[in-house]
Amino acid sequence: MTPAARAAAAIAILDQILEGQPAEAALIRWARASRFAGSGDRAAVRDHVFDNLRRLRSRAAMGGAMSGRGLMLGLCQEEGIDPASLFTGEKFAPSRLVETELQAGRQPSSDEVLDLPDWLIPLWRESLGPDAEAAAVAMRERAPVWLRVNTLRTNPEEAIEALAKEGIAVRSHPVLPSAICVTKGARRVAGSDAYRQGMVELQDLSPQMACALLPARGSLLDLCAGGGGKALAMAAQGAGPITAHDINADRMADLPARAERAGVRIHLAQPGKVKGQFDTVLADVPCSGSGTWRRTPDAKWRLTPDDLRRVLATQSRILDQAAGFVAPGGVLAYMTCSVLAEENERQVGVFLAKNQGFQMVLERRYSPLDASDGFYLALMRCR
Repeated sequence: MTPAARAAAAIAILDQILEGQPAEAALIRWARASRFAGSGDRAAVRDHVFDNLRRLRSRAAMGGAMSGRGLMLGLCQEEGIDPASLFTGEKFAPSRLVETELQAGRQPSSDEVLDLPDWLIPLWRESLGPDAEAAAVAMRERAPVWLRVNTLRTNPEEAIEALAKEGIAVRSHPVLPSAICVTKGARRVAGSDAYRQGMVELQDLSPQMACALLPARGSLLDLCAGGGGKALAMAAQGAGPITAHDINADRMADLPARAERAGVRIHLAQPGKVKGQFDTVLADVPCSGSGTWRRTPDAKWRLTPDDLRRVLATQSRILDQAAGFVAPGGVLAYMTCSVLAEENERQVGVFLAKNQGFQMVLERRYSPLDASDGFYLALMRCR
């Protein structure tokens, strides 16, 4: 595909997303209908789509329209690309730009440059304080790829060497050596021997840092396990026995294979069938996902105030449920991948006010400015 053809594909996909289709679904449909597109073409189109979704409002302002064409024109304006080189009107390329399109663009306003929905901006500013604008701008960039070294299989030095042999360059985190950031060859990781042999797992930096603060011994329940990344991390740290549970069991479908690859044992509980009490209960609850919008940028445009109210109610319910599984003297780890105070500090404050048997041990908030994704941890002990 030519650069112009890639731009045309991105325009069509963006228009579908703007009509309400999820980004991943729209990309998959395009890829299945475009067998001629090679892996490089698919990656380039995907990058165009996600880059524009991260900068939706500012790009639309610069391109003069909230449309696929407007967004791609905004990309050209921002990156100094001659629009005529993409909007050629040739076969498979976008049609030529008319003068009204070329004149419609403008510089984004101070709110538009944050690339957040209008209704969310006050909550964002209130939650992040002086870091609000810098964090919003950071969310406009592609997220780095982080790996967790499985210390049951290897050490960071050996993992880095094994990855390097396959053309994957990484750098270690200065404080958490088992966390390594991919600087070259990220798309090769899943097919690498280091990954297949369980030496490394894909996991963002912020949950790695949060898991490193949890007790590394004793029984553990991962109540909202999802794919099980945190259960695997805790198993590697020495916690156990470990039980993973998710109300949607399909989310844990790959966990047995991942656990076998990692050399750990994790018991999968059936939905709603958890029994007993545990030394550590980890509740990584459903949330707005505001800390991960660099990875799922269409999600920030789909979130509504009603969605946020519903997720707050779900979080409160799960927190109360999780508390019942904590053994006396044990700890409850409440986690979200959100940067919003309503889902984090305020949610925990309400819980502690009505559950006098728990006390705060530590509280951490991570942002894209210091830990890749936004994330929150509150560790509370049962008296």
